[in-house]
Amino acid sequence: MTMTPGLRKFALTAHITSSVGTLGAVAGFLALAVAGLASKDLQMVRAAYLAMELTAWYVIVPLVLASLVTGLVQSLGTNWGLFRHYWVLAKLLLNILVTVVLLLQLNLIGYLADIAAETTFSIADLRELRISPVIHAAGGLLVLLVPVALSLYKPRGLTPYGWRKQHEGSRAPQR
Repeated sequence: MTMTPGLRKFALTAHITSSVGTLGAVAGFLALAVAGLASKDLQMVRAAYLAMELTAWYVIVPLVLASLVTGLVQSLGTNWGLFRHYWVLAKLLLNILVTVVLLLQLNLIGYLADIAAETTFSIADLRELRISPVIHAAGGLLVLLVPVALSLYKPRGLTPYGWRKQHEGSRAPQR
């Protein structure tokens, strides 16, 4: 099913907005994670971990899910298709990877926020665990840049399914 031009533009706008929003939110999360790890000010550290939890749950998770859904709508509603081109498939797999890693990290983020909210928290507490959000946010930001490049360059390469679909219409019936 191919979308009408107006609907396609709306879906593309929603996809780009949610994807770019995800990049910005992860960059902000990374800044908070670095501040929480590097700051010597206990109040700054506490605030960073509390803000990270809110940012993860109420900004990053909805944007990542919106990006995934709007990407599926875009691929299924346009001629690009979901399984025809390797670059579209790679974007889907990267988006799923980012979503799964994010959902797995939410427990740690919540745990760090809960510990930071306690009055007995000190800067030396949980240093090893506090490194994880920095590493995951930096890695996530790099991984999220790959779909941007794939969308811009659209490298050639049809999947076997895409090749069959492309050549189905060009074959004349033989008698």
